[in-house]
Order: sequence, then C-alpha cells, then structure tokens
Amino acid sequence: MSYVIGIDGGTESIRAFVFDLDGRLIASNAATYTTNFPAAAEAEQQPHEWWQALGEAVQGAVTSAKIKPADVLGIAFDGTCCSVVALDEYDAPLRPCLLWMDVRAHSEAREIAALDDRALMVNGAGADPVSAEWMIPKALWIKRNQPEIFAKAVRICEYQEYINLKMTGRYVGSKLTASIRWHWHAEHGFPDSLLKKAGLTELRDKWPADIIPVGAKVGDLTVTAAVHLGLAAGTPIAQGGADAMIGMIGLGVRRAGELALITGSSHLHLGLANNDVHKRGVFGSYRDAVYDGLNLVEGGQTSTGSAIAWFRREFAPDKSFDELNTAASALPAGANGVRALEHFQGNRTPWIDPQSRGALVGLSLSHSAANVYRALLEAVCLGTRVIVDSFDTPFDRIVVAGGATNSSLWMQIHADTLQMPLERTEVSDAPGLGCAMLAAVLGGAYASIDEAANAMVRTTGCIEPDTSKRQVYEDLLGEYISLYEVLKARRELAQ
Repeated sequence: MSYVIGIDGGTESIRAFVFDLDGRLIASNAATYTTNFPAAAEAEQQPHEWWQALGEAVQGAVTSAKIKPADVLGIAFDGTCCSVVALDEYDAPLRPCLLWMDVRAHSEAREIAALDDRALMVNGAGADPVSAEWMIPKALWIKRNQPEIFAKAVRICEYQEYINLKMTGRYVGSKLTASIRWHWHAEHGFPDSLLKKAGLTELRDKWPADIIPVGAKVGDLTVTAAVHLGLAAGTPIAQGGADAMIGMIGLGVRRAGELALITGSSHLHLGLANNDVHKRGVFGSYRDAVYDGLNLVEGGQTSTGSAIAWFRREFAPDKSFDELNTAASALPAGANGVRALEHFQGNRTPWIDPQSRGALVGLSLSHSAANVYRALLEAVCLGTRVIVDSFDTPFDRIVVAGGATNSSLWMQIHADTLQMPLERTEVSDAPGLGCAMLAAVLGGAYASIDEAANAMVRTTGCIEPDTSKRQVYEDLLGEYISLYEVLKARRELAQ
C-alpha cells in the first residue's frame, strides 16, 4: 500500500500524520519546541528547534504506522503564518524567529497602513489596519532595529519556506502565504510599490523569486533530509501554506459559497467567493490563494474558546464542561436575560477594535453559572453571525472543525444563529489531512484536489438549525450589536 504524510507546524509543536489514500489516519506523532518572550509584545522561537522537532515527529509517526519509507508517496507541510525568519548565505538563522504572535512591529504596521497603495486593498479596501503580525511590518522592524542582521540576511521568509528549504534545498514561496500576509497579488505579483514607499525595496530580493501554488511540487527530499526524517531520498514534497487555510482543503471546502468555521481558543471564518470582496472589516479577498479562480475571504474572533475556558476556570472550577452544557441546555435562548460580549482580547473582525473588551449585562440574583455560560456561548455565536454577514457573500455550505464541536449545545446555537446546517467531518486534524491530500495529488494517486476530497474527506454528521428560533436569535443579534456600540461610545466619551 501507499501512504502520504501531512505535517502541521503549530505554535507549540509540530505534528506528523500518516494517512492512507482513503484519508484514514494510520498514525501520528508530535514533538514540541520552546517559545521565548523576551519582552512585552515579543515572542520568539529557534528555527533549528523546528527542524529537530520535524525529524522526531516524522520518525515517530512512521514507526508507529509500521510502514516502510518506500511506501510514502509524498509529503506536504503547513505552518503558522507570519513566523518570520532571517537567514544568512548558508541558510543559517541570523536571529530567532519573530513568531506570528509577536507584535513588536506595531508602529511599523501603522505607518504601512497609512500609505496609499493598491496592495493595501486586502486590508478592508485600504481602510483597515495592517496587522503587526504580518511579514512587511516585521521585516521593517528588523531593518530599523537590527540593521546589521537585515543587511546580512540573504533570505527573509517564514516557517513554511524555511522547512521546505531544509527538506529540498529549494527556496520557493507559497502563493497562499504570500497572498494573505505578504501583500502579493495573483495578478500584480510582488508589492514593489508598497515596498518602495515603506523604504523596504531590499526585501524584494530577500524573498523567494518563485511563488508557487498550493499543491505544486517544491522539490524532492534530499539525502540529508531523508536521513533526518527517516524517509527515502527523492520523496516528492508538495507546497502547503498557512495552517488554517490548508485546513479548508482537509474539510473539503473547495467551492464558491462554502465556508470553513475553524474553532478553538479563537474562531476563524474562511469563505470562498467568485467575486472580489474588498470592504471595511473583511480581510481579503485574496484571489487564487487556495484555489485558482476563487477568492478567499477571511474573518476572525480573538476570544472564543479561551473566553469559555476562562469562565469555567474562574467561576465554575468544580463543574465539567459536560455539566455546564447540560445545565445551559435546559435554559431558553437568551439565557433568561443575560447578555454577553466575547471581546475579552478585543475584536478582530468586522469592527477591528483592539480596545473592545468583554461584557456581561442583565444579571440578577436569580441567575446561575449556567445562565452566564450560555450567554457567553451565544455571544460567540452571534459574533460569528456578524462576521458571516459582513462578507456580503451568500453561503450555502458551512463545515466546522475544532474544539467547539465537542459541545453539541454550542454547535446547535451556532446553527440556530446562522440558520444554516453545520457539517462535521471524520478527521479532526483538518490541516494535517489537507497536507496529506496535496501529497496524494502530487504523488499521482488523484488527478486533482477535488478528486482527493471525494476519496479522503467524509462527512460524519450535520447539525440542523431550529427554524423556530430564527426570530429570537435575530432579536438577540440586534441586542449584541447594540451592546458593542453602546460600550464603544462610552469608551470614546471617557477618552
């Protein structure tokens, strides 16, 4: 039999998954690395630890799967986006990676956002901020604050490019990553005008000259890399990209009008559209980023699962999530008058308001922990509804993955607030499966991603909306939006 390996480089660890060509998980293994926080707003990792962890993860997964290296048809890798690396002429890191969550480049991000340039259309049609997490602000920070490192750097890239370079010896960029975080455009190419205005023209020559699409061949596994991973030299490597977007492939989200709802500590909303969507409060759209001919629209909530975990940890530590869900399920929609705002760490989209904060209102002495818990669940779901509405794109299919799927109540509220069915798939590690699918196509097992999805992605259930709750959640949506607006007005008045 033939197998494929999907590799997911996360914030805390790298995970390797061995799948068969039917999309069934045979084995997996993870290896961790360290994150350092030198100062406020700073987060760094050592790229050599990524490479060490990759070898441990892949060797462990292959050993557990009890397969031979020659049985591996192909490999693909996805990683955290905006984890920026500077390499010297020998491809050795000149400094620790600026991890995705590192936002020390906040001043540079504001300056870039203030420039008048076509490349900024993906930032809410030029009206929204540029994130300090993104590539160009971080590169500008290095140039200004560590000019000797910037000058010595032959390559400035991300986690994705670094791992592919180490595996194959070839330096290429991901069309997906470049589109969503480097201001690269499918039609216009590199953002040369923006780089010139930002005083970063040198960055263009430090980036990969070749930007290749998701699934294209990066190269073959070198002898040295093969020994490190415990695989056969010459194993082909397919291009991946940003982890969440590769997760769309693993969920089978591949047509206009489909949306991936990826849940966890935060929520990501990733939709596909035929038309360009450039408007305030929407990240993107990014043309051809994942699939040729389609536009990717992006939204997100910063505090979702993390806010729910906070509530349980601080106010109901003696109760399990199952107990809280059971108690909250017995309550009506609206939690008997308790209303919440889930902006514990600000609002990512569509309001893009980092100063917004969480709120609980309408409390009385008759309310219990279950009322507050349900109100927080509803706030997250209403926040998702606001984001999906902001896309101005009709969606006829939503596939959901991640931690929130463990709560049938939470999933039902999501379906009821959206008034759409939510599909779930068999494999929970969607980025890992997405990479495996790309490897299977490159290896010749399938002619296209569509064909791979038909064979490797299976829907295991669907949560149908309760149509009788349509109006009550429409009313709650209005209250949710009003609560944000009132609190924002009070905050601005106090400033």
